[in-house]
Amino acid sequence: MNHTNSLTFYTANTPNGQKIAIFLNEAGLDYDQVNLDLSRGDQHQPSYRRINPNGKIPAIFDKESGVTVFESGAILSYLSAKTGCLLPPTDVEQVAVQQWLHFQIGGIGPMLGQLWWFLHGSKTENPEAIQRYRKEALRLYQVVDARLSESAFIALPSYSIADIAAFAWLRTWSELSLDISPFSHVRRWLDLIESKPAVQQGLLVSKQEGSPFDQNQLDLPKG
Repeated sequence: MNHTNSLTFYTANTPNGQKIAIFLNEAGLDYDQVNLDLSRGDQHQPSYRRINPNGKIPAIFDKESGVTVFESGAILSYLSAKTGCLLPPTDVEQVAVQQWLHFQIGGIGPMLGQLWWFLHGSKTENPEAIQRYRKEALRLYQVVDARLSESAFIALPSYSIADIAAFAWLRTWSELSLDISPFSHVRRWLDLIESKPAVQQGLLVSKQEGSPFDQNQLDLPKG
């Protein structure tokens, strides 16, 4: 596998992978995409764990700087700072973006992820767990809806990486059998984000493009 670009993106078609694909297309960055088969266990191969010791996607290797970055929030922050794309100009605005980004990382992602698991991944039924995570998921939608009732976007009046991060998860409401009809501001925001060309392209390439993972040809940092 020949990597022709300075940036290599390791991913799968999940909300966390979609976040990075959306940003890469928003920033207009050239990159090589490597798709990991999570059901096959590509993410646990020793060679890939040199890039992400936690054995998860996404991750990137930036040959220009010689660094690897894992965890989707860290990647979004790194790429935004590196390129200036969606990077607000003031410290106060940057903190606002980071707090809502961390709200997604620490709340929305884990809660909706657990709900998905008990609905679709678990081999045994657990109504109590489903009820717990559905209730918490709807509470988080309510938090976002309240925020969007006073702001066009989640962190700032303008689009930011916090919106990209939250969108990738909150768009899964149908798959999670959640009724979001009470959350009119969330629905307005979801439609707005989904209409963006870079978002549509990011979602498309998450499903269709990329080289298959080959641990014998993995692009790795030296050392």
